[in-house]
Amino acid sequence: MLSLASCTEPETKVSEMESYEGPLRIADNIEMYYSEETIKKVKLRAAELHEFKSGDREFPKGLYLEFFDEFGKISTTLKANYAYYTSEQDEWLAQGDVVVVSETRNQQLNSEELYWKPSQDKIYTNKFVTIRLGNEVSYGTGFESNQTFTEYEIKNPTGEFEVE
Repeated sequence: MLSLASCTEPETKVSEMESYEGPLRIADNIEMYYSEETIKKVKLRAAELHEFKSGDREFPKGLYLEFFDEFGKISTTLKANYAYYTSEQDEWLAQGDVVVVSETRNQQLNSEELYWKPSQDKIYTNKFVTIRLGNEVSYGTGFESNQTFTEYEIKNPTGEFEVE
């Protein structure tokens, strides 16, 4: 019996860091700015941020984004209860009571899920959306827009609106 036990191969131990898949850093109450050529484009605020080895970022307690126009004024805001940034695809996912407000057009979008592709200047979803513009309310499933929410399309629209 002892000779059989001694013939087994030794266990190979994987270091804890190699098998760890959780966040490498956790930060609380953050405020970050994104800019291009010294021009402020986006301000991000979040109660908690998890950063991963892959470059991905998770905002488990939600986030609030402000998008700025070329004059430095807030043009659009986005709020969500949860968000995740995938570094490899350069894509953001916002979930849970997602609200996008166009300050310049007095327009608001509500959905449970929204994607943002900064490199393509695009926000979109395949989920149900509600859009309020003045006294008009539009509904639909599927939505695509530029990131400033000034040009958009509802894929399968329903609702009531005024036609001139």
